[in-house]
Amino acid sequence: MDILVKIIQFFLCFTILIGIHEMGHFIMARVFKIRVEKFYIFFDPWFSLFKFKRGNTEYGLGWLPLGGYVKIAGMIDESMDTEQMKQPVKQDEFRAKPAWQRFLVMIAGVVMNVVLAVAIYIGICYTWGDTYFSNADAKWGYNFNEAGHKLGFHDGDRLVSIDGEEADDINKVVNSLIITESDRSVVVERNGRQVELILPLDELISMRQQKGYENFLLPRIPFLIDSVVNPTVAQLRKGDEIVAIDNVSGLDFAGYGQYLKAHAGDSVLLTVLREGDMLFEFKAPVSENGTLGVIRKGLALRTQKYTFLEAIPAGIQRTGKVISSYWDQLKMIVQPKTKMYEELGGFISIGSIFPSTWDWQDFWMKTAFLSIILAVMNILPIPGLDGGHAIFTFWEMISGRKVSDKVLEAAQYVGLIIILFLLLYANGNDIYRFFIK
Repeated sequence: MDILVKIIQFFLCFTILIGIHEMGHFIMARVFKIRVEKFYIFFDPWFSLFKFKRGNTEYGLGWLPLGGYVKIAGMIDESMDTEQMKQPVKQDEFRAKPAWQRFLVMIAGVVMNVVLAVAIYIGICYTWGDTYFSNADAKWGYNFNEAGHKLGFHDGDRLVSIDGEEADDINKVVNSLIITESDRSVVVERNGRQVELILPLDELISMRQQKGYENFLLPRIPFLIDSVVNPTVAQLRKGDEIVAIDNVSGLDFAGYGQYLKAHAGDSVLLTVLREGDMLFEFKAPVSENGTLGVIRKGLALRTQKYTFLEAIPAGIQRTGKVISSYWDQLKMIVQPKTKMYEELGGFISIGSIFPSTWDWQDFWMKTAFLSIILAVMNILPIPGLDGGHAIFTFWEMISGRKVSDKVLEAAQYVGLIIILFLLLYANGNDIYRFFIK
């Protein structure tokens, strides 16, 4: 059932992204009165799942979920319909239109994916706001996993800055450590003084490859009482803080929790801080499960709420930040020293990012992010992609010389080979990581 939920989310997201992208090409082509012969979600080699024709356009759903396409009359595209190009030019064909119109048709899909991301982020900001854990609220520092300890962090360290920039949103902090092409300088507060840690690039790469960023740091939470559910500890009140158990002190909630589990069924001496300055002690029984019968106070998450008008610039700003971040990652992939090319993933990797339970906020977050990836990947100047078509048209616009059909056909073949290689490499990585390694 869990895998089915993942698959449904993946295909729903993919269908939305492809439909919006191809709709961009379709709408812009129709604006300029260019004939569109086919509009397909997914590819349809040999047969389609269903199709119908309206006007001059055949609409359909293919069976191969590797993308989608619109077949625009008079254009050399993935259909490689060279016979059509040998026929006399018709006024409703792509090749009959001026370069600036053809350029707009080419980039319309990318523009639509960016617009979709902006719309989704606006909706997320307005509906759910922006919830995160702020570094400023980590008053007791963090506990680090094994990867963090190897990098030189100590439990209890408080983050101050990364490469001179103040640390705030913890998710962004961890992301900045794994998306890097150079050493990182991190300043932490340790035992009342600031300590600088230089994190070497090769160690950050190793941490990223071994997924050491998962649970890299967790905020240290004091043992604060939210409510009492067991009368054996009725002396406790909401807001009390347990600062010592027996002769053990200086731990966070997780540390005290481990101590209680080790003394399940026993009695312990609690030292309690009340209203910030009053201390008292009393004996309390520990249950067979290693608990006291209290509910602790949890993390204090910050939520930035937006009105609809405020959500618009917030959504645009978030889209810009995600595009910038993904572009940085893309640049790192082509730099061998970062070894990020080893982590390219295909359809299995994409599908695995969806949770096994349905969460609309998470679904739309993932859809917006993947829409940006689709936009950025398609605008790359690779023949066969929108960016490849656009670059030739842009050259024609500035030079006044049209690229010959033979060059376009050759470029299309080269582009298809590059795209096929990338698909095989990325999905081969998936097979190795998920089924062999």
